[in-house]
Amino acid sequence: MSDIRHSLLRRDALSAAKEVLYHLDIYFSNQLQSAPLPIVDKGPVELLEEFVFQVPKERGAQPKRLNSLQELQLLEIMCNYFQEQTKDSVRQIIFSSLFSPQGNKADDSRMSLLGKLVSMAVAVCRIPVLECAASWLQRTPVVYCVRLARALVDDYCCLVPGSVQTLKQIFSASPRFCCQFITSVTALYDLSSDDLIPPLDLLEMIVSWIFEDPRLILITFLNTPIAANLPIGFLELTPLIGLIRWCVKSPLAYKRKKKPSLSNGHVNNKAAKDSGVGMDRDSHLLYSKLHLSVLQVLLTLQLHLTEKNLYGRLGLILFDHMVPLVEEINRLADELNPLNASQEIELSLDRLAQALQVAMASGALLCTRGGLLQLVISGPVQQSPHAALPPGFYPHIHTPPLGYGAVPAHPAAHPALPTHPGHTFISGVPFPFRPIR
Repeated sequence: MSDIRHSLLRRDALSAAKEVLYHLDIYFSNQLQSAPLPIVDKGPVELLEEFVFQVPKERGAQPKRLNSLQELQLLEIMCNYFQEQTKDSVRQIIFSSLFSPQGNKADDSRMSLLGKLVSMAVAVCRIPVLECAASWLQRTPVVYCVRLARALVDDYCCLVPGSVQTLKQIFSASPRFCCQFITSVTALYDLSSDDLIPPLDLLEMIVSWIFEDPRLILITFLNTPIAANLPIGFLELTPLIGLIRWCVKSPLAYKRKKKPSLSNGHVNNKAAKDSGVGMDRDSHLLYSKLHLSVLQVLLTLQLHLTEKNLYGRLGLILFDHMVPLVEEINRLADELNPLNASQEIELSLDRLAQALQVAMASGALLCTRGGLLQLVISGPVQQSPHAALPPGFYPHIHTPPLGYGAVPAHPAAHPALPTHPGHTFISGVPFPFRPIR
């Protein structure tokens, strides 16, 4: 590698970057002939950092800067390389060598260039780059995944009105990338604050993708060998948890966003009247469609888990993730005036109960029925609209949905048990989805 470096030092920045890709292509192609998974050692990474990301090798030296035109040309060189390389294994290892975080000062340049490269690949529909990015999202810590997601959202949903249509069109080009993008976006926009509510264009695009083909959100799960222990700190196998969080929290999060402000300690009457609208109609319908699509996906999971011999052994929706969701609902309900947010609280609890029950019935959520009930009733208590029932009692929460028998309990503490207790499943009987009033 030292001889290659000396030759690269005599070149200009763009030709040196192009030459690095050429040399590494040969290097990894030769390695792949003897080993299916070659180890990316320090030498190639240092060459990439110095001649692609412009991080100087010598300590104290000032980093080089490419101007805007040079950076655009570099992105074009990289896009063309990945497009022209016919061996997927070589593409993947070069992409990984380029953009896998190293925990050093080159990571900011690495992430910045990655965002621009994937954004360009979306614009000109470079499928090999999108497929490499999908693999990168699957094996990279979530803190970096959300940075890439934010870069794409900024480019296509915020900066230029109408540009979301370009991003929307990659649905048919690379469904695998779309699935990983949805997962990273739901990790980014968790509705914990007004700034973390997904933009309307982004929400509309994702709902249209999933509504057109609900199986989209299962692509990574269905095409990935499942390890015994999924790594902590990485994206989930599916965006189901994030999408459930969106559906459940959205009524309260949008109500909080339109919460009337105080003027001299008093609520402005006009603001209070406007805030009662809560979520606008477009968002309301989109989350309703999304909730229905999520329930439809959950209904199919029993078959997929059984086919992979994972029924009762792998929980795609973890009980440990549902507990903080209920806590978030409690916190949001406390922030709002419960009397003014009664409809939103009821809708959130409806969606939570429906998602939990269907997930447990299909084997996606591993917990006992008693644990499920304890989780749901720990949510905010509403005054029941049924005069004959005690306050806080929810018939639609405490009874199983139509089409399911009583779901037997099975130990949540032993998710790796080889068998899973069966339950009655009546295919063809639809889940009673209750539309927005």
